[in-house]
Amino acid sequence: MKNLVLKIGAPIALLVGVIFQQHAASAAEAAVIIAPPAVDEPAGSEHSATAIFAGGCFWGVQGVFQHVKGVSNAVSGYTGGDARTATYEMIENGDTGHAESVKITYDPTQVSYGKLLQIFFSVTHDPTTLNRQGGDVGTQYRSAIFPQTPVQRAVAEKYIAQLDASHVFKKPLTTRIETDKKFYVAESYHQNYLTLHPTDPYIAYNDLPKVSNLKRVLPDQYRADAVLVRNAM
Repeated sequence: MKNLVLKIGAPIALLVGVIFQQHAASAAEAAVIIAPPAVDEPAGSEHSATAIFAGGCFWGVQGVFQHVKGVSNAVSGYTGGDARTATYEMIENGDTGHAESVKITYDPTQVSYGKLLQIFFSVTHDPTTLNRQGGDVGTQYRSAIFPQTPVQRAVAEKYIAQLDASHVFKKPLTTRIETDKKFYVAESYHQNYLTLHPTDPYIAYNDLPKVSNLKRVLPDQYRADAVLVRNAM
C-alpha cells in the first residue's frame, strides 16, 4: 500500500486528501448492515481478552478498532508466517504466509468477541474478495481470523456460516480461520497511522470512510476519541 502514498507537500496533500474524501463519501455506503452472531462468546468476569483479525491494509483495520468502545489497544502487525519474515519489506512480496493484521485488546464485559466480528465483517473490509482489498493485492491482504481460544474459533466458524446462509453479502465469504499463528508487531511508523495522517490520500479515500461507517452503522459501539497504541506488545 505504501507505493500508493504520494510524497507531496502538506498543503497539496490536504487538498488532495479532501478531494479523495469527497469521492470516498459514496464508498462509505459500502458498509454492509449485518445481524450480530447468533452464537457469541459467553459473558464472563474477565476484563481483558485478545482478538486478532486481518482485513487488508492494517492502517484502516487498526483505525476502526481504535474507535470501538471496550477496546483498550489495537496494534498493527503481521500474522501467519514466522519471525524472520515479519517485516513490511518482506511481507509485501506476498510469499511469507503473513497477513497484515491487528491485535485487539478488549474488555469482554463491554464488547463481546461476536460484536468485534460483526464490526470486522460489516465495516473494516470486504470479506468476499480473495487476497485483495481495493487496489491492494496479495495474500498479505487476505481476510483472516486468528482465534486465540477454541471458543473464539467456534464463534467465528458459526458466524461465517450464518452470514453465508443469510446471503447478506452478494458473494460467499473468503475469510480464513487460521489457528496457532503468532502475531508480530509491525514497525513503529505503521502504528496509529490513520490518526496521525488523516490527510494522506490513501487514508482519506480508503480508511476514513470506514470510521464514519462505524459511527453510522454501529453507533452504540463508536467512541469519538481513538485509543492510541502506547503498548505495542
